[in-house]
Amino acid sequence: MTHVINNVDLDKISLTTAMGKKDKSTLRKPVKLEGEWILDSAAGYQFKTELSYENGKQIIEIDSPSFLGGNGNRIGPMGYCIAGIASCFIATFVTVAAGQGIRLTKLTANVECNINFAKTFDVADEPITEGITFSIDAVTDDADKSALQQLLKMAEERCPAVYSMSHRINVEATIN
Repeated sequence: MTHVINNVDLDKISLTTAMGKKDKSTLRKPVKLEGEWILDSAAGYQFKTELSYENGKQIIEIDSPSFLGGNGNRIGPMGYCIAGIASCFIATFVTVAAGQGIRLTKLTANVECNINFAKTFDVADEPITEGITFSIDAVTDDADKSALQQLLKMAEERCPAVYSMSHRINVEATIN
């Protein structure tokens, strides 16, 4: 019988951890995509990519909001970015809780990120991302607020998305 807490399969995590301890290279997972900018404005969106995941593929269509030159017909790039950051952080929090044996009865999150487009439009050299806030409502019978606060700190330290935002990521862009 699998050991699942908070919709997290702890047996799979144990196996991944054990494999990683034997061979750290098993913990490196590439994320790749190929995208196309849609030049025809009649399409109703600007960018399309097919993202692969373990059990399939999904086509994602993205359109910038009108103030960035799009039509606002699809979720914009920053919407996907913030959703990805939020889901990664919440997944890390829930996984840490499950690993500690804390069963959640409910979890909701409100996430806000302020984006300053002054640099994008060459108006001012100001930070583009001014910050992100997570307000998490975690309900459990297994832990008090201080224990949940400790889980939050652990999630902040372990989350790949939070790490990516708080540490320099080398970018290499080329024209083929």
